[in-house]
This record gives sequence, C-alpha cells and structure tokens, in this order.
Amino acid sequence: MSKLIQTVEQTITDYEMFKPKDSVLVGVSGGPDSVALLQALITLTPKFDLRLGIAHLNHGLRQPESDSEAQFVASLAGKFDLPFYIQKVDVRKFQIDNKLSLEEAARQLRYNFYWETASQNGFNKIALGHHCDDNAELILMNLFRGSGPLGIAGIPPKREEKIVRPLMRSKRTDIVEFLESEEIEYVADRSNLDPKYLRNRIRHHLIPLLQTSYNPKISETLNRLASILSLEEKWIDDIVQPIFNAAVVTAQENRLGLFVPKLDGIHPAALKRVLRKAIEKIKGDLRRIAYIHIESATRLLEKEPGNWSLDLPDRVRIWRQESVLFISKEAKALRDLKLKPSSDEPLAFEYRLTRPETIFVKEINAKIKFSEMKAAKLPDFSRAGHQTGFFDMNRLSFPLVIRNFRPGDRFTPLGMRGTQKVKKFFINQKVPKDQRSKCPILLSQGKIIWVAGYRIDESVKVMPSTEKVLRVELLLA
Repeated sequence: MSKLIQTVEQTITDYEMFKPKDSVLVGVSGGPDSVALLQALITLTPKFDLRLGIAHLNHGLRQPESDSEAQFVASLAGKFDLPFYIQKVDVRKFQIDNKLSLEEAARQLRYNFYWETASQNGFNKIALGHHCDDNAELILMNLFRGSGPLGIAGIPPKREEKIVRPLMRSKRTDIVEFLESEEIEYVADRSNLDPKYLRNRIRHHLIPLLQTSYNPKISETLNRLASILSLEEKWIDDIVQPIFNAAVVTAQENRLGLFVPKLDGIHPAALKRVLRKAIEKIKGDLRRIAYIHIESATRLLEKEPGNWSLDLPDRVRIWRQESVLFISKEAKALRDLKLKPSSDEPLAFEYRLTRPETIFVKEINAKIKFSEMKAAKLPDFSRAGHQTGFFDMNRLSFPLVIRNFRPGDRFTPLGMRGTQKVKKFFINQKVPKDQRSKCPILLSQGKIIWVAGYRIDESVKVMPSTEKVLRVELLLA
C-alpha cells in the first residue's frame, strides 16, 4: 500500500471520519487533490465499508476548460461505475448579485451544491480534497488579514460530523508522487498559477522562500500551530458557552436577544466571543464579520447604555433596546429599515434577594413578597391560591433570583418525575405566548424552584419533616 493511502487510512481512523455503511459524496474538481482523494477512498472502501458518489460543480469560469474538466470527471465516474452528480452555475452573476469576491462566490455555490446533493441523494458524509499545504496557505492568509485564533486554527479535518477531509495530513508533493507512480490522470487548473490571487503568491513565492531561508518544514510547523489553536479554541468555547446560554432571553430563527446585565463585568475577550457566537447563530457563519464589527459592538455595549443600532454585512443588525441586546438577520436591505421598538419584544429582568423581603418588579408591574414562617402555622394550601408558593427553607438557600423566562429553562413540576421544559409546561397550561415572558421565575442556586403563579418544583416542596417555610406571594397590580 502506498504512503499516501496509508496516511489517508490513518487520518480517517484517528478522526473517526467514517462508520461502516456510510454514504460518502466525494467532491471532485478533476485536479490532482480531488482525484487522489477519490482513488484513495476507492482503495479503502472495502476496509471502511463505504458507498461512494461523485459530485462536480462546473463554475463556467474558464471556458472551454471548465467543460472539459466536467467531462473528465464524468469519465472517472463511468470508469468506476459510481453515481455522478453535476451542476453548472454562473459564478460571476452570483458574485455581482451578492457583492462577493470571485473566490467567495465560487466557494458558497460549491458548498451549497454539495450540501443539497448529499441531502437529496442520501449521502451522510461529504469528502473534500484539502490537504496540509492548503491549510498552511490559509493560515498565512488569515494571519495577514489579522484573524484571531479561530482563523489561524485553519481548516478542520472534520466539520459538523458531515464534512471530512481525509488528505489533511498529506502534502502536495506526496499527492503528485502518488498519482504519477500509479499513472493516474488528472487535469491542471491554470488559474492556480495566476499571481493576482493572494493564495497563489503565498503558494509559489512566500512558502518556498520560508522553506529555503527560514524553516524547511514550515508547512508542518503551521499545521502544528493550527492543531494547538484548534484544541484551545474548543476549550475556550466550552468556557464561553455557559455565559452565552445564561444571557440568552429569546431565540428565534432570525433573531436572538441577550440580557445585557448578564454581560456586565465579564472579560472583554469573553464578551467579544459571546457577540461572535450570537452573530454566528443568527447568520449561520462569521464570513465578512471582521474585527472592527465586533470591536464596534463591544465599545457601544460598554459605553452607550441607551438605545442604539449597528449595521453589519449580510443584513445583520445589532441593536440595544433597554436591557436587551438584539442580533437579527433582516429580510430586507438595512437601509430600507427603520429601527422601531416593538411591543412584542420579550421582557428581560433579573433581581437578587439576600433575605426575605418584598420587591417590586417594575417590568411586569408586580410585587413579590417573601416571608418566613413556622411549618406549624401553615394555612390550607388549597385555599392559598396559585399566586402563593410554600417552600421548605432547608431545601433552598439565599441569594434567590427572580427573572424572566428564558429559552431552555427546565424544572420538575410538583408531583412529577423528571424535568420538563418550562416552554412545554406553558403550552400544557395554555399560557398565552405574550404572557410567558411576564411570568416571574424563581431560582435557588441556579435551579428553578417556582414558575410563579403556576407550579413549584418538586425538590423544594413542604414535607412532614419541614420546620421552617418560605412563603412567596405574587401580587399583581
């Protein structure tokens, strides 16, 4: 077995790219990388028990070469008796219509084609021909652009469990050597030699200079840097995710709201990551979202407590309305929109109590009275009404938190086993949507103990052994 095949096999195994019976759509342009990938997967198909198919997008940029490449890939599919999927697109029109660079327009159309083809034809994996030299070039490009750690982390060998890159540990020289030794034909894309593209200048001029004058193994070094940063990015993201989750007060398909008080005082680096995560969740990616955009939003958030708005590329808008920061992707061009407060925006509030007392929640115009009493003096629960809750003092601890309902909230309603989403509880109780954000939620040590006016949590109910009781009354104006 050749060195390339062995490397690909080990890469697939180490990253657990495939499972038996996986259906793999292979993106094949006709160039050396994708042809070598196809041949490697065909060779390894018996070992990993795969079903293969070939996808080719004709960009139509270099006629008649583009059509010749499409015919070449079609002949490969016929030679190996593999399903073949092809589409021809007008990249330049898409570029102009969407105001993109030519490279970005081609990339978006290519990935859209792969995803749609895989989805429509039962492929659960998409295999692409990126290798370690591609990764080294991208790392340098991102470094020149001033990217952060995520950009310098480069191309992931596996993304979203669907896109895999089995050549990521293979070098361009190994790929070409493999094809020549096996006498496998491929087509050469002349645009890969054009120095007007930054990637080509890095590939043909900068990297050879770095190899001869600074570090003969610069590609391996850059890939090692990417691997280190990728691992650290995952660790940092695990730290930031709970901060993000705690701040989310509303999450819709095209709009997300963050509760600003939850962001007060966090480290600026964490704040920037929360904003990037929110934008990515709404936009789907962070392409065209530059450092200056995140920096501007951070600065406004820290220094402008009033209402404001900030427009970003791809119809993304960030605006603050009282204590909520909204991130949205608009259907219309931002210049055609006016920022108007909406009466149906969710309320956001949070209060902390260090002792039993009465507080006024101005956002819902209600008082909540907390008082301590002995279990012996408990009234008849059935006559107290749903607006009053009774809790075993020994099963909770101050400070208590009163806040609005948030996506993902769960509790164990009194008399039930296991947790239930508060949203589902509201649906079962037929609580109108416009009333859910106005319902106070009481928490102890981060755990919901009362959906005020409806049900307490099973874990804090009064028991025969209870001695002290916390009585909480919701007094609506």
